[in-house]
Amino acid sequence: MDWKDIVSTVFLAAGCVVAFTGALGILRMPDFYTRLHPAGKNDSFAQFLIMIGLLFQAFRPEFREIVGVAPRLILITLFIYLTSPIATHAITRAAYLDGLKVWRKEGSDGV
Repeated sequence: MDWKDIVSTVFLAAGCVVAFTGALGILRMPDFYTRLHPAGKNDSFAQFLIMIGLLFQAFRPEFREIVGVAPRLILITLFIYLTSPIATHAITRAAYLDGLKVWRKEGSDGV
């Protein structure tokens, strides 16, 4: 096992941990709007860490004959980083325009 395997494993494991914490955040949040935060932020960061781990695997000698693996992974990462915030914003705006109310804690005066 060389250093690229170790670095790749660390990034892949970190991506899995971030994705898992994002899933827990979605379950623990009280309403639709607050659930979109871990869904958008954590999932984007988890995908980024996983793609970095895969990039380290793409530069292994046995994958040299596969042309274009690294550029494709970079393009996928850029696509996720450009579309995830836009999609999250569009979903939130559509819910707001549809009249979905923000969760309020019972007994609070709204301040």
